[in-house]
Amino acid sequence: MSRYWLMKSEPFKYSWDDLVAEKEGTWDGVRNHRAKNNLAAMTVGEEAFFYHSREGLEIVGIVTISVEGITDPTDPEGKWAAVKIKPKRKLKSPVSLKQIKAEPRLAECELIRLGRLSVAEITPEEWKVILELAGE
Repeated sequence: MSRYWLMKSEPFKYSWDDLVAEKEGTWDGVRNHRAKNNLAAMTVGEEAFFYHSREGLEIVGIVTISVEGITDPTDPEGKWAAVKIKPKRKLKSPVSLKQIKAEPRLAECELIRLGRLSVAEITPEEWKVILELAGE
């Protein structure tokens, strides 16, 4: 069964538009054990929301995991995980953190409960609610 994810990036470092321009990007630089475990659990074909953190604070698009189980190329010790992602599509309407916090069906979402987590798992039910908020 496929799993769903949310991946945060500061847009001034790496934005949705940067990923679209590259066509495929490496999701690296994660230095949190839970986020690392989430990256390691991802499989090719699974989808993730692309979330702009710090600026915007909103989900802007959907990506597909294109390469799984790689070692983070920015880690000289080789103990951190990474994946490659490809943009799938931009959301019809971005979904803000404010909207997510205001939606009772998302109260247990890792984005809310573990706000500092840069790579979070999203349940299938949460995925559907967020798409609904995006007008999809």
